[in-house]
Amino acid sequence: MLRSALIGSLLLASACTGDESLSAYGAAGKVWRLQSVDGAAFPASASLRFPEPGKIAGRGPCNSFSGSQTAPYPWFETGPLAVTRMACPGLAAEDAFLQALQEMTLAEVSGDVLILSNEAGREMLFTGGG
Repeated sequence: MLRSALIGSLLLASACTGDESLSAYGAAGKVWRLQSVDGAAFPASASLRFPEPGKIAGRGPCNSFSGSQTAPYPWFETGPLAVTRMACPGLAAEDAFLQALQEMTLAEVSGDVLILSNEAGREMLFTGGG
């Protein structure tokens, strides 16, 4: 109930800004570092940023990526991702990260914590800093 009320008030607050994406709800201006996928610690370094409304960017263990994210909060949906093509020993972890990211459909931002999830029960936990 409290979560629904909080989401509702956040939706009303952003109606004036014109940006209804995750950027307007506390995700912008931070580098979100992946901590875990589906409850298991992620074995490599991966990050996610929201550089401007409707855009995402980040870095996997090997490559950087960018794309769009225009679904209104609390929904999450990436458009096609443009990914650089460098080889490294972490490619399997990178593939798992990018695959999971593209499967996420919901987002929740609370301070320095970002949780992406989907209806199938998958979850990605990020922590953020400036």
